[in-house]
Amino acid sequence: MYELTVILDKNGKPQYLHNDSTCGTWIGQKPDGSLVVGSTLNGCYIREENGSYVVTITLEEILRDEESQYHKKDLACPILPAMDAPSQSDCASVLPADRLQCGNDSVSRELCEGLGCCFSQNALARRCYYGKKLTAYCTADNNMVVAISKDITMPSLILDSVKVLGVDSNSCTSLMVATTASFIGFQFPLSCGRANEAVDASMVYEYTFVATNRVITWQSASVTRDSAMRVTVSCSFLRTGIVPLQVEVFTLPPPLPVSTMGPLTLEMRIAEGVQYSSYYADEDYPILRVLRDPVHVEVRILQRTDPSLVLILNDCWATNSPEPTNFPQWPILSNSCPFAGDNVNYLTELVPVTFSQGITFPTYYSRFIVSTFTFVDSNTQTALGGSVFFHCSASVCVPSASETCSVNCQRKSR
Repeated sequence: MYELTVILDKNGKPQYLHNDSTCGTWIGQKPDGSLVVGSTLNGCYIREENGSYVVTITLEEILRDEESQYHKKDLACPILPAMDAPSQSDCASVLPADRLQCGNDSVSRELCEGLGCCFSQNALARRCYYGKKLTAYCTADNNMVVAISKDITMPSLILDSVKVLGVDSNSCTSLMVATTASFIGFQFPLSCGRANEAVDASMVYEYTFVATNRVITWQSASVTRDSAMRVTVSCSFLRTGIVPLQVEVFTLPPPLPVSTMGPLTLEMRIAEGVQYSSYYADEDYPILRVLRDPVHVEVRILQRTDPSLVLILNDCWATNSPEPTNFPQWPILSNSCPFAGDNVNYLTELVPVTFSQGITFPTYYSRFIVSTFTFVDSNTQTALGGSVFFHCSASVCVPSASETCSVNCQRKSR
């Protein structure tokens, strides 16, 4: 049994962890009984180390005979410079049609780049525009401005899913949102939220920007191929004005797809590329993939030399455990064809195998390409994490007058 007991302050002294608005800490509890601990970036227990915010907590493990054992853990979040000038490559990569205006066209280069934006002297319009993956600043008239590129995550964000927690057009009538194909920008008064007083007597306004992922569901399984994002931006005000802004970015890790061996004389393996010329070895698993990345799967017959045999994959599916019958399950091939209930943009792609590829028995092989996804909890819509396992049921067919052993997915019949 574990019990969260203390948190270390900036001087390394243990303090009892509790809700404390002065020090910027709060404690909540999830329905499953686990604790959620939050802390403001300028709180009593947050320190800066090696470009990150760091907090140290101590867990007490209750052993037998009322003995205890303590475990110390450092939790760190990166600090990103939000107002650094973008690089030339950042600016050059933004197409003119995708530019999100940072300042008006009469703004000087010095002022534009001082906001962390790109400046194009020869442009007729939108000469001051956002170029970095994340730009954020607080204005002198108490506004927060944040611009986020779709490429802040991999795969890229769905920009129309990005929002500010606790801020919308109903609660904040001055909220302005602008979008292009590559960027989304927010501007709103800091007064749309509530300030917290930090230990140094400064007033801290903190807002969190999130992007959700689209989830598709089939029977008891739910998957997604989209990135999720969480960005926290804080503005700190002293009596002398605005102090430097700190920005933190949190993204979900990509899923870890992996293949497994099929029964008896069938083998499933993953090729290293679209040519299917080399394959991952056992020691290479689990294979790391980013959401939407292609996974080149092959199933083949082993230890046979009969040229009349034809391998037919009946159904292929994915699970988040090695057991093929466990749930949740997500179909990849259904009745030998790409599962039609998947996202139309990421349907499984069948790859033909021919003699021209130097294969002695091409009918022994079935190949397809899957766009990487991760399983998500159907209730909370959060990623379940862990590996994704592929499974297939197959038949070995012999052509005859009544059975051609061919698959026609255009007509959905064999």
